[in-house]
Amino acid sequence: MSVFTDIAWGQWVSAGFLLALGAFLASVAGRSVTNVMLKRSSRHHTVMVRRLVFYAIFLLFGVAALREAGFSLDVVLGAAGILTVAIGFASQTSASNMISGLFLLVEKPFEIGDFIEVESIMGEVVGIDMLSVKLRTRDNLYVRIPNETLIKTPVVNRSRFPVRRIDLKVGIAYAEDAEKVEGLLLELAKKNPLCLEEPKAFVLVTAFGPSSVDLQFSFWVPKNKVLEGKSGMLVATKKALDRAGIEIPFPHTSIYAGSHSEPFRVQLLAPEKSTEKEPLDVEKND
Repeated sequence: MSVFTDIAWGQWVSAGFLLALGAFLASVAGRSVTNVMLKRSSRHHTVMVRRLVFYAIFLLFGVAALREAGFSLDVVLGAAGILTVAIGFASQTSASNMISGLFLLVEKPFEIGDFIEVESIMGEVVGIDMLSVKLRTRDNLYVRIPNETLIKTPVVNRSRFPVRRIDLKVGIAYAEDAEKVEGLLLELAKKNPLCLEEPKAFVLVTAFGPSSVDLQFSFWVPKNKVLEGKSGMLVATKKALDRAGIEIPFPHTSIYAGSHSEPFRVQLLAPEKSTEKEPLDVEKND
């Protein structure tokens, strides 16, 4: 019982109260910062500043709680310094990710809600932390990408600008009139409600393919209507070309065995009369 009587319970209660009070005030301050910054700054900066304010206030109350519990502040700071050095050597990758996170915070190549592509991974940015960025892919998968990877790898932001251009490849037969098809496609762009009037749609002849004359049909849509615009225009293009009687060719393959290869006869024999159906036999006559 002497051990329990020697413990300064009042100091520990005061220290616990300070920790609880610090967590409460840090949460309130974080929410207040969020409400103020959402009207003046991006969601990216708002999240980072909110977390910085929360941890700063909680750390101050944590130091005060340790001091209230009887710990010497000099000893605590010395131990924290040694621990920081040890953690720094043991977690160089994490430190690199934190520094990269600061560069991302300053450069701001994307924000929460943007749709980005990193190393063939495409998804919506749902979280930006000091160590990593969290994405949600189109098939609802959760992907975590370290900040260091984002600094070293090209990042494609598909939501940076308000409009996007869609390029469709259209192949027509060599016997068709390319200028007629061009006018038909531009008319489709004018009638489509998703296509923007400015910038204007255009059609280019890009190549003479193996079985078709290749055209590029390009038009602009709002950034949140890319999938609908592409799918709808593909269907409309197919219907319009069919109505106009314009042929959309497909590759044809001819097999030639050479002049020295003799042809062989293939004869189909009539099946014998039977109650059961039998497959036709194929004979090869030399």
